[in-house]
Amino acid sequence: MAEIGKSIIFIGIIIVVIGIVLSFSDKLPFSLGKLPGDIVYKKEHTTFYFPITTSIIVSIVLSLLFTFFGKFFK
Repeated sequence: MAEIGKSIIFIGIIIVVIGIVLSFSDKLPFSLGKLPGDIVYKKEHTTFYFPITTSIIVSIVLSLLFTFFGKFFK
């Protein structure tokens, strides 16, 4: 039961952090999804968008968070 409680607290903290980041995202000097390295191809009736740099940054941050909290809750 204690592990379930820790997991729920962890999920709650993550949701709060995501909410705070989304609340202040318009005030940040950069915007996720519009970083250098993100591919945008626009034609007359077509837009192709591939956020490769954003994907790499999100992947690194999530890996670090899961590694840290994985060791913390073990």
